[in-house]
Amino acid sequence: MVKLKVDGMTCEHCAAAVKNALSGVPGVVKVVGVSLDRGEAVVEGQPDPKALIAAVEAEGYRAEAA
Repeated sequence: MVKLKVDGMTCEHCAAAVKNALSGVPGVVKVVGVSLDRGEAVVEGQPDPKALIAAVEAEGYRAEAA
């Protein structure tokens, strides 16, 4: 599993946008969860962490490997 710290999410719509973006990254088998409260996202699979970060940032949020 790969965990990201995500900054800038303020509502459930934000969390859904991050989840949707992550699900489209090659190598992601499943988006385990996106937590608005903890400001994190967890995915299952073998994706490139840089691709995950780029997908989140393309939606307007900040992300880094956790």
